[in-house]
Amino acid sequence: MCGILGYSGDFQAGALGAGLEAMAHRGPDDRGEFFDSDAAIGLGHVRLSIQDLSPLGHQPMTSSDGEVTIVFNGEIYNFKELRADLESTGHQFIGRSDTEVLLHLYLEEGEAMLPRLKGIFAFAIWDHRNDSLLLSRDAFGVKPLYYAQLPEGIVFGSEIKGMLPLMPGDRELDHTSIKRYVSFLWCPGSGTPLSAVRKMEPGEAMIVRRGQIERRWSWYQLPVARGVVQDQSEEQSIMGTLAALRTAVHRQLVSDVPVGAFLSGGLDSSAIVALAKEESPNIRCFTIASRGGVEEGDADDLPYARRVAKHLGVPLDVVEIDSSSMAADLEKMVVQLDEPLGDPAPLNVLYISQLARSQGTKVLLSGAGGDDLFTGYRRHLALSTEHYWSWLPEDARALLESASGRLDQRRALYRRIAKLFAGAGLSGDARIVNYFAWAPEQSVVGLLSQELRTAMAEETAAQPLYDLLGTLPTETSRLDRILALEQRFFLSDHNLIYTDKMSMATGVEVRVPFLDMDLVEYAARIPVRFKQRGRVGKWVLKKAMEPFLPHDVIYRPKSGFGAPLRRWMRNELSELLHDLLSPDSLRRRGLFDPEAVQRLMAANDAGKVDVSYTLLSLLCIEIWCRRYVDRSAEADLAIV
Repeated sequence: MCGILGYSGDFQAGALGAGLEAMAHRGPDDRGEFFDSDAAIGLGHVRLSIQDLSPLGHQPMTSSDGEVTIVFNGEIYNFKELRADLESTGHQFIGRSDTEVLLHLYLEEGEAMLPRLKGIFAFAIWDHRNDSLLLSRDAFGVKPLYYAQLPEGIVFGSEIKGMLPLMPGDRELDHTSIKRYVSFLWCPGSGTPLSAVRKMEPGEAMIVRRGQIERRWSWYQLPVARGVVQDQSEEQSIMGTLAALRTAVHRQLVSDVPVGAFLSGGLDSSAIVALAKEESPNIRCFTIASRGGVEEGDADDLPYARRVAKHLGVPLDVVEIDSSSMAADLEKMVVQLDEPLGDPAPLNVLYISQLARSQGTKVLLSGAGGDDLFTGYRRHLALSTEHYWSWLPEDARALLESASGRLDQRRALYRRIAKLFAGAGLSGDARIVNYFAWAPEQSVVGLLSQELRTAMAEETAAQPLYDLLGTLPTETSRLDRILALEQRFFLSDHNLIYTDKMSMATGVEVRVPFLDMDLVEYAARIPVRFKQRGRVGKWVLKKAMEPFLPHDVIYRPKSGFGAPLRRWMRNELSELLHDLLSPDSLRRRGLFDPEAVQRLMAANDAGKVDVSYTLLSLLCIEIWCRRYVDRSAEADLAIV
């Protein structure tokens, strides 16, 4: 697990080193650069040593004939099987790293190798034989990869901050993406806050020649988009889920350094630990305790985490944090994320990763992805209850939405009722998409400055979600449609981004067994009635884990990261909020209407609306702009 950076085109070679310095946290163990000046190619790498800790794993890594060079971030979990296949055809290896296997596999199969890779990765391979640069990202976007097509050529990297020294003059904001960050708290699709920088999409690859994208394609499609037949019986689904998850967890324990695990006490992380224990009996687990309590309506995870650890007989380390220090770390979080995600949950990953690293653990298993494969979010429950009211006429549904929105938003129950019926007046895919929106489109438009409102009159923030839904077979169920959006957007553009950035900020690799390709393919064959059964989400996974975990852990209420954000807005973050979102500040930035934002803040303070997360999004955007737009290019070397 590492950081990669590079270019194809007319760039200053010295800027590559500056970019690597900005990403040094991703690879504290080693650093390397490769240049082909005749071809105008530069490749850089910072290394977190996980497989083959010796110098034989150093990158950039070049083939023995000097013709092909690779920089690689990630893990190939089936590299031993691939290595055996390659050795049977005459390939010889000098080290034990998965990087060397990836390099030889490319020499053997070229880009055709991509579907054979079971792992998490972002890599670049320079092939001097045909002057091509191959860039690719794993199937579900676990590892980030950004790129910028500039007049000088192509720049790419694991983090935007690493790319900036190579593109010092490109600070124009992408207003469409800004609108999406406010609408969803994250940005679905390939956009970023900078117009010049794009995200490579999950399962995407491209060929670059002489600084220009020659070809790009998707080498992986979600199974739902391929119309995978759902033909499992109840018993087959339960036993098959257990078998596929066990294989994924055991496969991802491969490492030359200790592997630990997140343990929140929720079903997903507990299931991962229970199965990992079969191969690693003393696997070290990590969780978080929040002094000062959690947000109203959220459960405290710590008692459940301790119960699971005791039940399984595994060690549990607890990091204690308090609300004031969390709020104080918000600015650092935004800078490290590279993107203004309006969610405090990344801090959870940061603190646990810091604790794990301090205890000598460089790899953690995460339960991310369980809800996105098997259901489990509140919107899945909401979708399953639509049949109680969706038959009402449109006017009646709109009235239901309006009435629920007028409930006292200071109470958690009323907030959830309002969220349940938000978009009730919509139909079809529009209502599915609306479950992901944090703020209605009309409300977001009302926050924009008049200039942006006019310029973006024809743009829909949710367009990438509609585009994906339009590619699905017409017979795809509503639950599968919402799961497709989870897997393509909510995971890769939100959860996986912050998990990678915050863990790698501390030099810790996070693996996600639920996103093992074989498990994802299997889960797609499970009928939806075994995923969301009435009010019970993740039914098939819960049944599969009954022999391993306490009943009250398996069937506990769903709980998110309980940062007391609404209290922060009134207390710890109040001064920062009113400073950064002051009318003068907003007028200088030119993105949002100062009067509209002030009205929103006043309504939130009075409890008339629940928009703390929307305000956090605006705050994070301003923090991001001050760090990455206002500061000079020389400041791009600042390291969190």
